[in-house]
Amino acid sequence: MVLLQDFTQTDLTDFVTANYNVKPFVGKQIFDWLTKNADFDEMTNLPKALRDKLKADCVARSAVIVKTLTSAIDGTQKFLFRLFDGNVVEGVLMRYKYGNTLCVSSQVGCRMGCKFCASTLGGLVRNLSAGEILGEVLAVNALGKGADGGRYVTNIVMMGSGEPLDNFDNVTKFLHLVSSDDGINISLRNISLSTCGLAPRMRDLADMGLHVNLTLSLHNPDNEQRKQIMPVTNAYSVEEAVEACRYYFRQTGRRVIVEYTLIDGQNDTYAHALKLASLLRNMSVHVNVIALNPVKETGLKGTSEATLKRFIGYLTKLGISATRRRTMGQDIEGACGQLRKRFIEEGDIDDKGGANG
Repeated sequence: MVLLQDFTQTDLTDFVTANYNVKPFVGKQIFDWLTKNADFDEMTNLPKALRDKLKADCVARSAVIVKTLTSAIDGTQKFLFRLFDGNVVEGVLMRYKYGNTLCVSSQVGCRMGCKFCASTLGGLVRNLSAGEILGEVLAVNALGKGADGGRYVTNIVMMGSGEPLDNFDNVTKFLHLVSSDDGINISLRNISLSTCGLAPRMRDLADMGLHVNLTLSLHNPDNEQRKQIMPVTNAYSVEEAVEACRYYFRQTGRRVIVEYTLIDGQNDTYAHALKLASLLRNMSVHVNVIALNPVKETGLKGTSEATLKRFIGYLTKLGISATRRRTMGQDIEGACGQLRKRFIEEGDIDDKGGANG
């Protein structure tokens, strides 16, 4: 099946004119419908015969919402998306004063092996295509004024299931699609991409001129300790990842964000703060200090509130910009991979990610 949301408007026009004997303007009509997340039956300005042919050969909606959970605490919404092959991924919509931020997934599962993340527990199933990542955005955008061609989703964070830079080609194509003037046109400056530290790909991203906000999931400044919770450190050291961040700033002028999740007794001491500050000194950076969102299988415990505040104080006194990142959606399994994992356990989807029924 051909995923139409994978196409740019130009490529879609070329595809339909070559395969369905239609005029070029039909390509734009279809593209406009796809941007509104319409299915083929809703494309009422197209002949029914054409819609039937497209339906037989193609997929209009790359990601379909099959489950929605809404937080009673802060209104955060978590979505389970079904992909064309039955696999499922998650997204989270967070509402702020400045707009609505959608956290999207880039892979079904993940192979990075971070010990605090539910996404990696079953390993990597497959990469998402550019159109499937875009499909997550368009599906949620259609819930609001996006159904009428407006923009309900104003910001995107690539911090859902998967390591975005492990799916580099599809993710960078997605960035082009989602920021295109022809489509939903979300500014790259309103998009954040989080990586566990794939240093060569961080440099590649910097060289592409896609000035998204880069976030490094660091979580420990000591290589040996970080290896215990983030196996990627065996391939790329903390120093390599941070130097790639410095390179990203030099190439793009965009300040880098460092994510630092506090784990009780493992990375929350003054010694850790001192080493982190030394690592980040003279760098355009901000540290988001995060309270651990627990996953029962990991056995990891979040630090106390007092320790979290004290750690931020350490960094501030050491000259590093640091604040606590607001935790949202705690009552709806807001952390990466938790909703998909629960659905697998309850038998709604199989252990390969496919939906049952």
